[in-house]
Amino acid sequence: MQLELLQPLFAVCQVESLSPAYLSAPFTFFARTDEEISLVCPSEYAPANALKTEPGWRAFRVKGPLDFSLVGILSGIAGCLARQRISIFAVSTFETDYILVKANRLPDALEALKEAGYEVMRQL
Repeated sequence: MQLELLQPLFAVCQVESLSPAYLSAPFTFFARTDEEISLVCPSEYAPANALKTEPGWRAFRVKGPLDFSLVGILSGIAGCLARQRISIFAVSTFETDYILVKANRLPDALEALKEAGYEVMRQL
């Protein structure tokens, strides 16, 4: 399976409300539940007024599109990284999955994924 290492450094934020300005950044993900609003975006777009911000993430994109009938894609990647005690933040879209790891663990993640048979390409 192929993964693509994305270039931006990401931030995971908790925000009070959604602003249209958040949606202008590339690779912006948000989730709204009855308890919170989370925003994942390139660090340079992280809102200064976020309630909480966890900076310093790198992201892998699973090369897709992935069919909804496929099983175990995210589980396989998460399991591979968990065995090396590398925590993740995962985001899924209609066509694929994104796995974020802390930037300081990126070399370990790259090694673990390679050993598990994943091909990691770097975004141009």
